[in-house]
Amino acid sequence: MNYKVALITGASSGLGFETALLLAEKGYKVYATMRNLDKQDTLKQAAKDKNLNIIIKELDVTKVDSIETTVNAILEDEDTINVLINNAGAGFARTTEHATDEEMMWQVNLNLMGVMRMTKAILPTMRTHRQGHIVNISSVGGLVGQPFNEIYCATKFGVEGYTEALASYIQPEFNVKFSVIEPGGIQSEFTNNLMAHLESTGGIQEDEYLPLFQSYMGGLKENYGPGASQTSAEVAQVIIDTIEMEEPPVRVRTSAWSEDFTRLKTEADPTGKLLQAQVKKLLGK
Repeated sequence: MNYKVALITGASSGLGFETALLLAEKGYKVYATMRNLDKQDTLKQAAKDKNLNIIIKELDVTKVDSIETTVNAILEDEDTINVLINNAGAGFARTTEHATDEEMMWQVNLNLMGVMRMTKAILPTMRTHRQGHIVNISSVGGLVGQPFNEIYCATKFGVEGYTEALASYIQPEFNVKFSVIEPGGIQSEFTNNLMAHLESTGGIQEDEYLPLFQSYMGGLKENYGPGASQTSAEVAQVIIDTIEMEEPPVRVRTSAWSEDFTRLKTEADPTGKLLQAQVKKLLGK
């Protein structure tokens, strides 16, 4: 096989869409997956226009049978999968008191369990071939808890810990690399969907939380200028750069703003490599 294979979840729009195009432009055979194939036309046309090797498949990261069906079909045609990008996810702004149990479970199932399910499905072939790179899309909200985002942040904190733990022993033993990408705001359908969900479900209710929410949103608009957000294409380029590194960091902030925003949490070990080195010693590596 004289090409590398990449699988991306949540590729119908935004970051997943842009990453699929950039990887294919780099010569990867890209399996771009999405929950709803009704949204495939834009990516399909872009791949056709640029003559890119992108295959679109249906995959719902919240359903084990969907994952198994798609991954097995890919591995029938390919020797292995070289890169997995766990991008599928959704934002969520709601206080714990206002969130329903169904909403909380939806966030955990999609943002955290989806990453675990995909990793569980792909890791065996990477381990067998002693190579691979799993890239998990997190957020600065995976490092710094933020008002009205506690449920979303909890899922992303989970992704961070999960990635760090896997990198600590699988990477040195089986040469499977792990990275977690930590952008700030992304100008994409992800953000639009977050606000649409907030509006469609009643927003922050008229109670003691509402003045806090209004103050917080006002502060965001006032204090966080253009540097606080990036385009999907800009973040996608950071992902590509990370994949192309011989020894990629475990943690990757995608902008100067996200670096500064998380500095109090990351300055002791910005890339995660110091902690990784400590664990290697425990493993006798």
